Amino acid sequence: MKPTYLMDDIQWQQLIENVADHFNDVTIKRGFQYFKQGKVKEFAMPDADHIAAVVDGSELYEVDFHLSAFAASRCTCPVHTNCKHMIAVLLNYANEQERSVHALVNAHSAGFTRLATKADTRNTPPSRSNLSPDHKETTRNALSKTASKIPDMPISEWHDLFDQCIALNHVNTQNSQYVQSALASIYAVKPPLSPGMQQLYGLHAHLRVLEKLVPQSSMPGYPSHTYMGYYTQIAADELKEAIERDFESPLELTDEPMQEARMAETLAYLRRKMLTESRNGTYFSDAYYQFWLHWVHPERQDPSIYTEELQYLQAAEEELGTTLARLPWMLARSWMHIFQSHDNEAWALLQEAERAFPLKISSSQLLLFLQALRKAEDWARLKDGLRHIGPLLHSHRDDHLQDYIHDWDLVLQHLPEAEQDMWDTLVGMLPFAGGVYEEALLAHEKWRSWIDYQLSIRSEPLSFRVSVLQPIEKNAPELLLPFYHQAVERYVLEKNRASYKAAVKLLKRLSKLYKKMKQESRWELFFTTFTSRHSRLRALQEELRKGKLLS
Repeated sequence: MKPTYLMDDIQWQQLIENVADHFNDVTIKRGFQYFKQGKVKEFAMPDADHIAAVVDGSELYEVDFHLSAFAASRCTCPVHTNCKHMIAVLLNYANEQERSVHALVNAHSAGFTRLATKADTRNTPPSRSNLSPDHKETTRNALSKTASKIPDMPISEWHDLFDQCIALNHVNTQNSQYVQSALASIYAVKPPLSPGMQQLYGLHAHLRVLEKLVPQSSMPGYPSHTYMGYYTQIAADELKEAIERDFESPLELTDEPMQEARMAETLAYLRRKMLTESRNGTYFSDAYYQFWLHWVHPERQDPSIYTEELQYLQAAEEELGTTLARLPWMLARSWMHIFQSHDNEAWALLQEAERAFPLKISSSQLLLFLQALRKAEDWARLKDGLRHIGPLLHSHRDDHLQDYIHDWDLVLQHLPEAEQDMWDTLVGMLPFAGGVYEEALLAHEKWRSWIDYQLSIRSEPLSFRVSVLQPIEKNAPELLLPFYHQAVERYVLEKNRASYKAAVKLLKRLSKLYKKMKQESRWELFFTTFTSRHSRLRALQEELRKGKLLS
């Protein structure tokens, strides 16, 4: 798996020097071959200094590596220390850290060692946190001068500039403070921009900092799950919310010649990040969908843009090969079909994705399909989407199901005749949608169906608030009789004091119900038979007397 702990540039330089000191050039080259062949089969970092890995050599060898104590590191191979298996693990570590693998391979080259950090400036710019205040101010002024050219710079150069701004920070621990400091540095050099370009600047500032927190999918042939520390996760989630807020305001479109190009570059960037995102993260996937939903789709009348995006997505399979994240890839293609109103193709792809990745599609991604249909105000298509999306929401939280049922309510406002479709779909979603099914039955005053469902799942009447049962008692009290009677018999069969007390509570409710229905004689007949049948249960008889049902 990818390491949770990230090294800074000083640690990176020290690692290169340690490799040069402890490994000869032949061993390094052999370890490089092992690395290229994907022989590092397991990789974990229990802490920031410790690497535990398994390398496939003549047999499986375990490597226990301590970054601050090379001499204490060991391998279970016959060499035991300073071996090619250790080098393969270190190269894997460098790759996961998005550092130059060749910097380690060429560690014995003094010139390369001195330049290794500089060679990585695109992904991890050298830290300037140890610069003097005057030097920092000079550097920031130089960055501000570069930033003044933002309107004419491609997005890739924006990101290079942002990286240099982030490198000025003294905060290296990836938490919320790191994010705030990084964003402050980026905004400190922001020049005056048009409203639309300013929105793009803010979005990319958030995305670039997010990229520092969220590891991308691992190298080909390796598990694509990634892990973040607790505080890093919190910081990433806060950035995700900030990106969602970026899209809340419609994009201010102008006639600036570069804005269209910046939009295309942004889309290409989000597409690339989405298609290489790890399986347990949807940060860039969600940003990709929000970008289409709020900043592209409302302004586009030419459907060719969706055809063009489908072509880009299709080409990504060959371009990215084994690094392609196939689930986001399949979902994005389905999404484009929705925008083209090719719903059958969209649902077919969605079903295919569900079969290929069962239980892996997030509810937020599924609900985005419905959001796109809702924004289109095509109620028939939204109804069809609800029928297809509903069964895929299994095992998701109730709050997402509440959003789902809200869309059904919206459809019924415009298409009342679709009510039976709703009930059929909700029944098909049982048992996981039981909560929203019950609420829908109550909201539509389907009292009998609600009671039948409670009887079928052996619900406890005493578990419901009085306010839930009051409407049924008022409008159809006779329906509560079997519900209460069944529970009373079940409580008595449990033969314990607590159950007897619960039975008495329900018997008192039954007495009031029969009286309300003016059927006291039926109650007397039932109760006489009940007490006679259970006359040997002394504890029950005592509870009946305490409840003043027996004298």
